[in-house]
Amino acid sequence: MMQNKLAAACAITFIGAALAWADDPTPPPKYNPASVERGKQNFASTCGFCHGTSGKGGEKGPDLLRSVLVLDDEGGKSIGPVILKGRPGRGMPSFPLTPEQITDIANFLHNSIEATKDRDNYKILNIVTGDANAGKAYFNGAGKCSSCHSVEGDLKKIGAKYDPITLQTKMIQPDFSWTEGDPAKPVSAISVTVTLPTGESFTGTPIYGDDFTISLREADGTYRSFTRHKDSPRVEIKNRLQAHLDQLMHYTDADIHNLTAYLVTLK
Repeated sequence: MMQNKLAAACAITFIGAALAWADDPTPPPKYNPASVERGKQNFASTCGFCHGTSGKGGEKGPDLLRSVLVLDDEGGKSIGPVILKGRPGRGMPSFPLTPEQITDIANFLHNSIEATKDRDNYKILNIVTGDANAGKAYFNGAGKCSSCHSVEGDLKKIGAKYDPITLQTKMIQPDFSWTEGDPAKPVSAISVTVTLPTGESFTGTPIYGDDFTISLREADGTYRSFTRHKDSPRVEIKNRLQAHLDQLMHYTDADIHNLTAYLVTLK
């Protein structure tokens, strides 16, 4: 009976915690923000001239965010003695800081380490910051996007198909393969056409190519390979996404944001 009550109590606690998390999905800070800020100020004025104001190393001092001493520290217990006594043999003077100041500096360093660990988890906020009208003008004019794309054709309702981040990524980093047709079949952006001296030609997805050999796979799956001698056979490579690659040399940040703002309206 006691075990059942304990299990029930644990379940209630777990559910309560889950509900609290649902109400506020942002976890509490691991280190007291006020302490971290005080530590940042103390570190900059006391240690920053050697270790850099961020602790990532300076002209004389090493990167403390990678220091084994700091990584093993808990609340300043390992850092404190070094701060108070210094390391004369390594050119580090002693600093008569209070226990509270040492704790604050330790919290600042550990908080910086946690932030570094989490650098791959940046939250991307709203990227639709451009002018949709300017984006439309660029699409139909200076950018010449409309020479290949149509808002009533291949881009119809594209703003409903993709979220803004994916849409912008496909614009500046387009996929080189996708599916088309019914039933859908994989398609490559790059195709090669080999024309023999007789005039017969073969087109397909390039498999291999160098100065001596060119091979391809036709749409029906047929594999073909040709020996090359100088300019024979004639080889023509077509990249359906070349315009996107060329445009990267001309885009401005404003152009990209304006285009994104326009494309998301196509719903």
